[in-house]
Amino acid sequence: MKFTKRKHSCVWLEKDGRTLVLDPGGFSEDDAAVGADAVLVTHEHPDHFDEGRLRAGLDANPAAELWAPRSVSERMAAAYPGRVHTVGHGDTFTAAGFDIQVHGELHAVIHPDIPRVANSGYLIDGAVFHPGDALTVPEVPVDTLMLPVMAPWSRIADVIDYLRELKPRRAYDVHDVLLTDVARPLYDGLLGSMGGGVEHGRLAPGGSLEL
Repeated sequence: MKFTKRKHSCVWLEKDGRTLVLDPGGFSEDDAAVGADAVLVTHEHPDHFDEGRLRAGLDANPAAELWAPRSVSERMAAAYPGRVHTVGHGDTFTAAGFDIQVHGELHAVIHPDIPRVANSGYLIDGAVFHPGDALTVPEVPVDTLMLPVMAPWSRIADVIDYLRELKPRRAYDVHDVLLTDVARPLYDGLLGSMGGGVEHGRLAPGGSLEL
């Protein structure tokens, strides 16, 4: 499949002429969901779920469908009857020709005073895992990890330990819009040298490669 990095946590995966879009949020491009045959949203926070961007994608393709936790699906279902699906941990389904498994239940702790929301991580074709805003470890091997590299809820130590525990073959940065250019070489060096031998890389928004 072809992997294209969009801004922040949004990624595009393409296979057999169909496109799967994950997390077209408020920090992503305005057209982040336009061109999607299916959209997966991990959770309700606005940097992952932007209703305007999502509507633009669903309106552009009347056959496009959405899978998301209930807090997102309930907000979209009335406008797109039959095209919006609620998911949770343990669910499996097919979207745009991709086989999807759902792993994880809750967003990582930002602060004890902030309620945790539902968060669904998606394992795609048994190989590519996008955890959303959690350091979920599926009970199956992961080949390629979309790595949430910088967030208010994590430290670099947490990210390093996640790589060591999950042990994917390779990891590419997502959740990175708040990471400055000054900090990127430092993060690259630490993740590359301390990530337990995991191949670590990052793409600029719009960059693509074959997985």
